[in-house]
Amino acid sequence: MAIQFFVNGKPQSVDVPPNMPLLWVLRDTLGMTGTKFGCGMALCGACTVHVEGSAARSCVTPVSSVAGKKITTIEGISPDSSHPVQRAWIAVDVPQCGYCQSGQIMSAAALLAKNSKPNDSEIDDAMKGNICRCGTYQQIREAVHRAADLQNASAAPGALDRAGATADARTHDAVELGGAV
Repeated sequence: MAIQFFVNGKPQSVDVPPNMPLLWVLRDTLGMTGTKFGCGMALCGACTVHVEGSAARSCVTPVSSVAGKKITTIEGISPDSSHPVQRAWIAVDVPQCGYCQSGQIMSAAALLAKNSKPNDSEIDDAMKGNICRCGTYQQIREAVHRAADLQNASAAPGALDRAGATADARTHDAVELGGAV
């Protein structure tokens, strides 16, 4: 029996086992490889997508549970990397190896959709399920602050710089994210 849902605004119908993880439907059935496999146990966040606007770990989400729902993947967050989170990630130069970045970006975007001006603690809490093996947690926090500023248009274009609106993000010696300090 076909399962129907929306991915990045487009209706999809897949004939797969109902307990198949959404991650594998996205990657193997629909050919959308931006969402990454990391652990298969919802512990690392590499597979994060939005289900009805909330961050969800697609590796443990049965496709049957998203029937009729709206899914957004990294491919659908913006067609040209113009989403404020993507722009901030580039400006702050967050990625190193890059493997976790689609999940990090999706978690940050979900946070900012619900909280337009999160503080450090709120960012840490929202991002703690995303592990970055390269340890770019300070840059991630800085990028979330910058994305919030971009999203809120609180500064004139070009006015944000690494020394300005995100100074709060760099004042801590340790950032507790992804289970690491």
